[in-house]
Amino acid sequence: MTKLYLVTGFLGAGKSTFIKNFIRLFAGQKTQLIINDFGREGVDGTLLAELGAELDEIAGGSVFCSCRIDEFERALQRFVKEDSDVVIVEASGLSNPTGVRKLLAQTDRFPGISYEGAICLVDAIRFPKIYATAQNAVKQLASSDIALINKVDKATPAQLAATRDIIVGQRPDIPIVETSFGAIDFDVLDVLAKHQHDDGMEAPMTADLTSRVLYLQLADGVPRATLEHIIETFLDQTYRVKGFVNTVEGVMIVNCVGTYSSIEPFSGAVDADKLNTLVILSGKGMSAYKYVKHAAETYHDEVVGFSR
Repeated sequence: MTKLYLVTGFLGAGKSTFIKNFIRLFAGQKTQLIINDFGREGVDGTLLAELGAELDEIAGGSVFCSCRIDEFERALQRFVKEDSDVVIVEASGLSNPTGVRKLLAQTDRFPGISYEGAICLVDAIRFPKIYATAQNAVKQLASSDIALINKVDKATPAQLAATRDIIVGQRPDIPIVETSFGAIDFDVLDVLAKHQHDDGMEAPMTADLTSRVLYLQLADGVPRATLEHIIETFLDQTYRVKGFVNTVEGVMIVNCVGTYSSIEPFSGAVDADKLNTLVILSGKGMSAYKYVKHAAETYHDEVVGFSR
């Protein structure tokens, strides 16, 4: 049997960093990754490609919705045929994994798969706001077997307490672990084995209706300072901004969460078709479209395309 582990958590919780640590637990085993990114331009797949495991990217929608479930099913069937020991699935930050245990228990669709449980990453600082505004964050916690509060090094005691109170309020049964940088300093596999949870619901197979994805195509060689100004124009109206941009100063990885902007040099390999496109995600009630359009018009020499 091929063991499958699911990693969930809202946008920016630190899933990709966690997986880099998690995959080390399976050294010597044939391990596969399925990365489910929210935009057409997969960013997480590029970041995780260096791990040495075979990687399959499913972008443009949640693997648990009808638009991508067939692709997810084919990937798992292929991995089983290849005698994979472990499959780790990084779900989209907007995914609704409700009923995942019942879904994967359908042996006619997913033969040879043993579902081992889900780990839900939670941002220690942002979770109370996310929980109040994003329904899928509630569903991700409901469907998981461990709650991993990440980024505790940046949180105040009050922020951490508020996050814990929300988790306990919804799931008093779930094991809660605190960490930073997605580090694993506990026996996560043993905890998963002892705390299997069934949310008792069927998978809805619906799209992530709350998501609004925009794409901003930049000219090659934009100065880093200009890139920062462009992003600042709309950042507070977004959940997440991601992408690789070839600036005057070299290739930069843009990885913004909420109002926190991160633009850092990137030394890894990036496919040409993934360069210079910012994937911008917002939600219901946000005015991202208006502000991104304004940025495109204001920086018309640096912005060569804008779509949704």
